[in-house]
Amino acid sequence: MHEDQNWREEKNSAYLYGVVAQAEEGTPRAALFRELAQQAEKQAAIWESHGKNAGLTFPARFLPSFRARLVAQLVRWLGPRPLRGVLAAMKVRGMSLYTHASMGHPTPQAAAEQERRHRGIESGGNLRAAVFGVNDGLISNAGLIMGVAGATADNATILLAGAAGLVAGAFSMAAGEYVSVRSQRDMYAYQIGLEREELDHYPDEEAEELALIYQARGLPREEAIRMARALIADPARALQTLAREELGLNPDELGSPWGAAAYSFAAFAAGAAIPLLPFFVFAGGTVSLLAAIMLSAGALFCVGAMLSLFTGLSALASGARMLAIGAAAGAITHLVGRLLGVTLA
Repeated sequence: MHEDQNWREEKNSAYLYGVVAQAEEGTPRAALFRELAQQAEKQAAIWESHGKNAGLTFPARFLPSFRARLVAQLVRWLGPRPLRGVLAAMKVRGMSLYTHASMGHPTPQAAAEQERRHRGIESGGNLRAAVFGVNDGLISNAGLIMGVAGATADNATILLAGAAGLVAGAFSMAAGEYVSVRSQRDMYAYQIGLEREELDHYPDEEAEELALIYQARGLPREEAIRMARALIADPARALQTLAREELGLNPDELGSPWGAAAYSFAAFAAGAAIPLLPFFVFAGGTVSLLAAIMLSAGALFCVGAMLSLFTGLSALASGARMLAIGAAAGAITHLVGRLLGVTLA
């Protein structure tokens, strides 16, 4: 990037910091974002100085970009927490305050402790994604099959509809996951490029930003400064730390877009295949429909019980709740199918 582009990035960041500070008025975060705005202004002044030395000119009055003004309006309407990903992409630091430890809870001080925590999040996230993928496929395809079965008893038609629902849903989930992970990786690469350039030009200011975040999370001022400077002294470690603490990004959790797409495809397809299996095994009719209902009910209960690992509810209560939700969805779609079948006939 050129000096004038870096200058605009910092000025837009300073503007958005001010908006976030206003949205956080009355909380400890407001002071943090005001100080980060001051740091962004200082960094913009550094880029302006470099640019003028290179013969560039800068406007006397800065006007935030349309994108920055749009994000600012969204922050005023919705607050910064729902927009933390967008704000991180706009080079607004401190987003880890909304994703990791809360205010007043210090960050882990040992690198090994941080790595253990992030590995735990990553492995738990994969399991959670698998469970929800199976659940999505199961409920959506069971509902589709129940609806079609309500409209017609023709086994071939039900098989075709169920197979189409499985394939279309699995590809849709895979495509969405690919785009999501690819976008996250692109944003991470772009932001890390910015951080690398800033570390080269003004490491002291970057250390000050990081210290402000640590201080806002409960560390004493002197200890926050000491910790930030120690991290900045190691460039490779500093980049990953800045990504986690300033941007709220964990590079270890990004993964491969193709891997995430395949994982999502397989999880959804596995769930969607469950209510479809009886129509392959039996010749159709009431036997297939009852078998599909029983198999889907058992799978829904098991998925709900597995979700208790993440919710803290009892496995029985979680399984019963998921079974009730799936049963309601299946009953409604079956009723709609019957009504449409009668109408079309």
